[in-house]
Order: sequence, then structure tokens, then C-alpha cells
Amino acid sequence: MMPFRTRFTVALLALALVAGCAARPDPSDPDEVAEFKQTNDPIEPFNRRMFAVHQGIDRVILRPVAVAYRDVVPQPVRTGIRNVLGNLRTPVILANDMLQGEPRRAGDTLGRFLINSTLGIGGIFDVAGSRFGVKGHTEDYGQTLAVWGVGEGAYLFIPVLGPSNPRDLVGAGMGIASDPLTWVGQGVTVDALTYTRAGLTVVDARESLIEVLDIVNKESLDPYATLRSAYRQRRNAEIRNANDATAPSAATGTGFGTGTGYTPPAPSAEPPR
Repeated sequence: MMPFRTRFTVALLALALVAGCAARPDPSDPDEVAEFKQTNDPIEPFNRRMFAVHQGIDRVILRPVAVAYRDVVPQPVRTGIRNVLGNLRTPVILANDMLQGEPRRAGDTLGRFLINSTLGIGGIFDVAGSRFGVKGHTEDYGQTLAVWGVGEGAYLFIPVLGPSNPRDLVGAGMGIASDPLTWVGQGVTVDALTYTRAGLTVVDARESLIEVLDIVNKESLDPYATLRSAYRQRRNAEIRNANDATAPSAATGTGFGTGTGYTPPAPSAEPPR
């Protein structure tokens, strides 16, 4: 039987291929063409059904768990967890810095990892940012594919993962495949680490978005359209490296952090005295 992470990667790639076959608008209808270019959402009815499924999961599970996490776990501990999760993403960020031909950013990424993994006690404290001024940044294979000229494809909404597109789904699969934890091996310990990391990633990202998503859900006339627009704007900014002031968090290209168009605030915990 294939490991869970492998099965998940295959599922993402299959969904990306299906989405890539979405119908295009009639080129003879200028209104349809204009709407398609603006929203890039030709399978909107399907996406809205998936959004409704996601909202149900969020109301029953994700938001209550995130609220409980915030209530039970002190802020310094939550920040430390976020820092560690961000530090664990370094191999993927570094690989994409290099694939995009960005040696300065790659140097910053490697420097942050070495400093935070040692002086920051395994990445719990963002010493590189707070003491040395080396700020972090996000990078993933979806962004690299965009830099290489790969089109985003049709907009997708995937329950729990959030907004995405075929390019970012392929990038997410590549990220899973290139993550060192994928190649550590199998067994109870590895599985426990994998599931713990995945669970903390979702909970951490959702906790950081409690107020933002509450506002969207309560005040927006169309939360689906609001998140779709925010996601596409956010991804375009990330591809242009316009968000370098935002340190990498637990979030991935398709998770809550960037998947909804918003990114959790940068870690700011002080190192131990």
C-alpha cells in the first residue's frame, strides 16, 4: 500500500488534470470572455459546492478546534510552533529559490535555517529575523512554475485546502514529493510526525485567520467571491516576490495560509535570554 503522503500527492495531481480540462467560454461572446478572464472560474458551480462543503467542515471542526487551540495554548507557545513549522519548510523554500535563480534569497533562506535551527533552538525562536535582520519569505513550486511561464489554469476550491488552481496543485504535489520527511522512511514514528505536522499546520493557519474569516463570512455579500479574489491577488503578489516582509509560516500554497488569500502574521518571538 502506498504511504499516505504518496496517495495524497497522486490525488492532487489527478485533480489538477481534471481541472485542466475545464470548459472555456465561447470566444464569440465578449461578455463571457471578459468574465472568464476576470474570475478565471469556469467551473464555478462545482467550486461553490466544494466551498459549501468546506464551510460546513469549518463550522463543525476547523474553527472550533482553532478557537480551542488559541484558548488553551499560550501565545508564546503558539508562536514557537509557527516558527518551527516555518523552519521545517526551509528545504522546499530553498529549492525554489535556487530553481528561480535567486541566489540572494537562497542565501537568506539557508542563513535563516542555520541560525534558527541552532541559536533559535530548532527553529522555536526567529533569531535570524529579530537579532540579525534576515527576514524570511515564502516560496513554493507553484510560484516556480509560474515564474517559468506555466499558466495557472482554472480556479479551484478544495475543502480544507482552500482556493487553488491546477498549477498550484501540481506544485503542492512536488512540494510533498521533495520534502525530506517524505523520504525518511515508514513506520509508526514517521507516520506520527507526518500527521502531527499536518494537523498543526492546519490548526495554526486557521487560528491565525479566526478574525479575518469571521469578518468575511459575516460582512461579505459573497464570501466565496471575496476569497477567490483575495487568493488570486495574493498568489500574484507572491509570484512577484512582493510579500518578502512576510516570514514563512506553517502555511503552504494550497493551505489556509495562502490558500485563502491571506497569510498568518510573521513570527516575532524573542529568543531566550
